[in-house]
Amino acid sequence: MKQAVEGRESSDREVNRRLLALAAMFLVPWTVLTTGDLVFAWGLLSLDPLHVTTLPDYLFVYTRGLPRRLLAWPVAVLLYLLAVGSALLGLVGREDGRVTGGLLVFSGVSGLQFALGMTRSGLLAVPVGVVLLWTAAWWFYWPDLRRAVWR
Repeated sequence: MKQAVEGRESSDREVNRRLLALAAMFLVPWTVLTTGDLVFAWGLLSLDPLHVTTLPDYLFVYTRGLPRRLLAWPVAVLLYLLAVGSALLGLVGREDGRVTGGLLVFSGVSGLQFALGMTRSGLLAVPVGVVLLWTAAWWFYWPDLRRAVWR
C-alpha cells in the first residue's frame, strides 16, 4: 500500500512539474525580433517606445490587411493553450500524453512559421518559443509521441 501511495506522489509531482514548465512558457518571449520587439503568448511588447499590444488587440484590431503568415502566432498560442488544458487533465489522471505532446509540436511548427514570416519581412526573428515548445514535447512526452508515431 505504501508503494502505491509513493508512486502516486511521484506521479503528482511529475504532473505539477509539467504544468509549471508549460505555464512558464506563457511568461517568456516566444519570438525575439531585431527591432527589439518581443512576442509573447499573451501579446507583443515593443521596447522603443514602450508599448504593449495584447493578443486580442492584435487579432481583432490590427490584423486587417496583414499577410496570413502573421496569423501563425495566434494559432501557435491556441495550440499551446489546448496543450496546457490537456496537461491540466493530468491532475485528475485523464491526460493523454500523445495529445499534449502533439499539440506542443504543432504549436512549435506554427511558431516557426510565424518567425519565418517575420524574417521574410526583412527582420531577424529568433524563435525562442519554438525551442521551448519542442523541448517540452521531447522532455515530457517523447515516449508517448514515439508510441503514437511508430506503433
